[in-house]
Amino acid sequence: MNDFSPSSGSDFDRWAFFFDVDGTLADIQPRPELVFIPETTLEALAELQRRGAAVAVISGRPLAQIDQLLQSLELPAAGVHGAERRRADGQLQASDLDLAALDGVEGELEAACTEYPALRLENKGIAFALHYREAPELEDVARQIAESFVARYPRLLSLQPGKCVYELKPKGANKGEVIRSFLAEEPFRGRVPVFVGDDLTDEAGFAVVNALGGLSIKVGEGASVAQRRLPSVAAVGEWIAARLTQPLSDIDKNYSEKRL
Repeated sequence: MNDFSPSSGSDFDRWAFFFDVDGTLADIQPRPELVFIPETTLEALAELQRRGAAVAVISGRPLAQIDQLLQSLELPAAGVHGAERRRADGQLQASDLDLAALDGVEGELEAACTEYPALRLENKGIAFALHYREAPELEDVARQIAESFVARYPRLLSLQPGKCVYELKPKGANKGEVIRSFLAEEPFRGRVPVFVGDDLTDEAGFAVVNALGGLSIKVGEGASVAQRRLPSVAAVGEWIAARLTQPLSDIDKNYSEKRL
């Protein structure tokens, strides 16, 4: 572990930090299984939690994949945009879904993608993702397939566009609502929320954090309702480490975040 200097005035017990994974804590890779969180970032997150900050991860990935990326670091987490969640006390919660219907959707999706071998179908257990990063010319095809399944299963699925992906997630799952759920529980209750994300999937989280008087930070380019911006995943790691030695109120002076 890094020997982080003592905090100069950071009131760690005031803050509830929420982080997206892909594109925020970890660089996006050609395939999801190649993604990793840098060791220095994992160390900074662990130290942030040790000093009394409430820290959680919210991702479109399933919880099992989140835990693999976090390695030995145990954090409260929400997977599949909040459709499954592990509270700080370790209790697991999941959406009440028709699993038999989801099995049927999987088979139909596989059939729909058969003639497009470069279109990658990812089964997340309770959600599906159509990746076209390695075949950008298939973006319209992926969108049309995803839209057709949402139209066919409007009570089961909703469409979530992302970076080179269209996701079919459980109806009602979004990062804004899962942030509200965490904030209703210890150790997050009563704290000021901070959410860092990079994609369209994170906009609902930004909106909720803004409404609650917290701090929302978007990573990278693109229109957003977030209040601040960081340029890259590397900058996110530096920002987390800086929170260990600088008050969060110093944010404007120290990482050149700009208002959107």
